Amino acid sequence: MRILLLVGTGSFIGGILRYTLSQIIQTKFLSTFPFGTLGINILGCFAIGFVFALSEKTNMSPEMRMFLATGICGGFTTFSAFSNETFSLMRDGQLLYASAYITSSILFGLFATFFGYSIIKFI
Repeated sequence: MRILLLVGTGSFIGGILRYTLSQIIQTKFLSTFPFGTLGINILGCFAIGFVFALSEKTNMSPEMRMFLATGICGGFTTFSAFSNETFSLMRDGQLLYASAYITSSILFGLFATFFGYSIIKFI
């Protein structure tokens, strides 16, 4: 139960940060290109890399790592988890798995978005 509260609290913080920073970034550009989301994804990837490297280098507790990585970074952007998992596969020499993960995440993700949209749009 404690882990759930830590992750939930971190997700709450990350979600608020995502919304606020995304709006700030997007208002700086006069474009429909999603600069806000792109900025959040890049910041989230940096943050999760920082957290995991710090957790390996220090005596960070598993609870703190869950709060920061799964909670705050996960609430901020799940793209950071995707990036970290892909990086881990590549670092471990699992290039085939990394390529399959990248390809399937993008293709199936786009298909699922289209399918979810289509269910409502065309029914």
